[in-house]
Amino acid sequence: MYNKWIDLLVKVPLFKTIEKEELSKILMCLRPKKITYKKKDLVAISGEKFTGIGIIVEGEVIITKETPSGNRVMMQKFKKGDLFGEMIAFSSKDKWINTVVADKEATILFLEPYKIIGNCPKMCIGHKILIQNMLKIISKKALMLNKKIDYLSIKSIKGKISAYLLEQSKIFNRDTFTISLKRSELAEFLSVSRPSLSRELINMKEDKLIDFYKASFKILDKNSLKNIYDES
Repeated sequence: MYNKWIDLLVKVPLFKTIEKEELSKILMCLRPKKITYKKKDLVAISGEKFTGIGIIVEGEVIITKETPSGNRVMMQKFKKGDLFGEMIAFSSKDKWINTVVADKEATILFLEPYKIIGNCPKMCIGHKILIQNMLKIISKKALMLNKKIDYLSIKSIKGKISAYLLEQSKIFNRDTFTISLKRSELAEFLSVSRPSLSRELINMKEDKLIDFYKASFKILDKNSLKNIYDES
């Protein structure tokens, strides 16, 4: 039942370097549960019982967190081929710590953690690789969460924008790129209001620091952005 997504799954970091034939055997051992959600459906709710590591095979989801004041902060957006929930899976917690919402109609495969780290009854060759890949993913996610904290610690909106765009430039390895977040989502991610974000982006464009059109950005003065970030 998983073969329709096999070409996608072999590209998922969790299954990196595992061949299609071997991956098919592993999936038959893991037997992930498939669930389809409509747009805006709640995939998981903070405080409810953890249901497993999610692999998105269709659609997109966003991870959100409620602040003490009741406001929603978007932590991250995940699309086809991404995983979520792995940070909880191997901790002492058995409840979701964030809320997950389907941003588009989505199909998700849920993996039970004990099946990943437990002994494989069929002695699949790729199971050891699977565990190694999971350790790398968790380490990378920890670094990403640390970066999120960095954004939250920056006081000025211009500083947050500068830090984010510099990071994206580093990821894409170029000064012109298209981000995956809508303007409202970017505002949530940086913990600022959308009007304030839009106003500061326009100011930065007028100052010839950046140029942008919708989700596409171009850094015009990287040194100035670095100075703004350093001074924030």
